[in-house]
Amino acid sequence: MFQNFDAPSAPVTGDSRLRDLRNWMQAQQVSMVLVPHNDEQFNEYLPVNKERLAWISGFTGSAGSALITLQDAILFVDGRYTLQAAEQADGNHWRVESLIDNPPHKWLQSNASSEDGIGIDPWLHSASQVKQLNGAAEASGAVVRHLPENPIDAIWHDQPPTPLEPTRIHDFSFAGRTTADKLEEMQTKLEANKADLCVLTDPSSICWLFNIRGNDVVHTPITLAHAILRNDNEPLLFIDQRKLDIETKAFLTQVADLHPPSDLESVLEDLSPRSRVMLDSGICPFGFNQLVEKAKGTVVDAKDPVSLARATKNDVELDGARNAHRRDGAAMVTFLAWLNEQRAETMNEISVAQKLEQIRFDMAGNMPMRDVSFDTISGSGPNGAIVHYRVNQDTNRQLQNGELYLCDSGAQYDDGTTDITRTMAIGTPGEDERRAYTLVLKGHIAIALARFPAGTRGMDIDILARMALWQHGMDYAHGTGHGIGSYLAVHEGPQNISKRGTQELLPGMILSNEPGYYRTGRFGIRIENLIIVREALEIDGGDRPMMGFETITMAPLDQRLIDPVLMSDDELHWLNAYHGWVRRELEPLVDDATADWLQAATEPMIRDLPSASA
Repeated sequence: MFQNFDAPSAPVTGDSRLRDLRNWMQAQQVSMVLVPHNDEQFNEYLPVNKERLAWISGFTGSAGSALITLQDAILFVDGRYTLQAAEQADGNHWRVESLIDNPPHKWLQSNASSEDGIGIDPWLHSASQVKQLNGAAEASGAVVRHLPENPIDAIWHDQPPTPLEPTRIHDFSFAGRTTADKLEEMQTKLEANKADLCVLTDPSSICWLFNIRGNDVVHTPITLAHAILRNDNEPLLFIDQRKLDIETKAFLTQVADLHPPSDLESVLEDLSPRSRVMLDSGICPFGFNQLVEKAKGTVVDAKDPVSLARATKNDVELDGARNAHRRDGAAMVTFLAWLNEQRAETMNEISVAQKLEQIRFDMAGNMPMRDVSFDTISGSGPNGAIVHYRVNQDTNRQLQNGELYLCDSGAQYDDGTTDITRTMAIGTPGEDERRAYTLVLKGHIAIALARFPAGTRGMDIDILARMALWQHGMDYAHGTGHGIGSYLAVHEGPQNISKRGTQELLPGMILSNEPGYYRTGRFGIRIENLIIVREALEIDGGDRPMMGFETITMAPLDQRLIDPVLMSDDELHWLNAYHGWVRRELEPLVDDATADWLQAATEPMIRDLPSASA
């Protein structure tokens, strides 16, 4: 199995570790320390030796930050993790604040004083984050101090070693472009920015650019490395060569000059004098800014030049994604048919998640399942209301009749990364659940049917997914959609659909469409399909070409949870057309019993019936 459900072996009580940290702080003469959920490469999911926030606080979510003072400990999380943070962090020592409404820099502006020294590790904060912190410190009279070592590393005496998983070549049949072709495109980006050098820190960008993959981070097929692009020579790739076999090393030496990671700072220092160096101030550690400027180089603040090229998938990558979702859909349908036949008392959150993983693995065929794309969110009843709930042996809950079961899962295949959420009724659902599910579905369909002109951003259409909920006094505290990689990270920027989604949506981008609703203590609902941004097309009667979305996820929606009275004709037409497509695509790929269930689950729904069979 690719995931385990072990409970934390020793819950972080907060006392001893915070005491050790505060002793270290006093020795360093700082009154506050900021611990972000970052590593030096700003990965969302971290290598085990970089889980510093989890080690000090007990909080295991994928986003957050901690501010520890000599008297207080504050955990900042967004709306996805409010309940999880309260459960995982010891309330005797920690309190939870909103990462959105009152992030650390705002808290410091209001609460720090001229007597405070705020300690940060400059290799875990971007230039933009340091600018925010400096502004907050200036407003309060405090001082930001760049620490000589990471404060958690200084006291984490049994810290695991750096991962050294094998790096492998990502075949051209999946990548669709050669590394040489991609590097040539990057040269034009350097020229456009009049830059001599560009430091790449995002492992997803590096893996995409050099057509390599790895397993240094759980469930994310990246290899940890850095790169320096040069405008007058081949790029430099800083990677531990113990991770390279003969074939991979030979492949990489054709396109890059290989160096050990320990050479990165000294090489950059040697190259920087009188050079213009591109650094992405949003994702590049501020330590690089300090290094370049100290060496008399000039920092050029520019976006990671790989990110948009990586996000706008080529035809080979898009076909791979479609194929991956067809296989994944067959596994999901087999799982849903199995789930429908089980008695509630025979299932719990862990056993159901394990069953889905086993079905995916067994049905992968000649394109093996490499991993899950993230730990399965398997939440029944009130656990489904915890947006990024991760079940373990201590929280594992039996499924119960009359409740909802939310399952958010995905897989990694050589030709694509999948991510799908389905919410199912266990037994007969209540009217509150049916009403909420239908409103979420209306928002999902609004995104699926959206037409929009070139230049539209994620923030421009996020409201479409929320409108039906808003009209009933309801909402959800997460974005509507994230980008997704091509056998890479399940969460990929720069594209997203959210209130803060400023990136223009471009043809070839893959995003999720996942509105939800969560009633604390009772149930959670989320409906997620992946969608591709389509090229602009002429619309009959219109005078401007419009882009739209192609849905690629295949699995039925639970019609027991849909109230057709709340649906418009267009929405019912989309639902029935989607179900018809799912049935046609997947029926040949599943066994007879599953095909029979699929036929019933995708029967057309009409308004004059209270519900349709599931």
